[in-house]
Amino acid sequence: PTKEGVIKHKALSAMEDQTNMQLDQIRQQIELLARQAQEIRKRKELSMMIYEAKLNFKPQIGHIYHLYEKHDGQHILSLVSPQEWGGSGPFRQFVSSVRLLADHTWVEISN
Repeated sequence: PTKEGVIKHKALSAMEDQTNMQLDQIRQQIELLARQAQEIRKRKELSMMIYEAKLNFKPQIGHIYHLYEKHDGQHILSLVSPQEWGGSGPFRQFVSSVRLLADHTWVEISN
């Protein structure tokens, strides 16, 4: 190879490595943003379900509550956990334990 060919080969190799690295970083950022968007969508759907549910009290930020489905298909938010009820209590089924966040969205918590 000529001197010019060697220079071009090294430059192309460096360019290829750098652009591939940058594209990989962007791909990772896109994947992270997609996961974050999915979590926000999930939080929004849960929040909508809770705000459409029957509330017999004013929920406090940071507190844990329990969402149940009633026999008529409606939802109700309760202070009483399934453990305290000994199951789903007087409701058809337990849906989820949730926490109210400062932005007034709800997040599902694991027990």
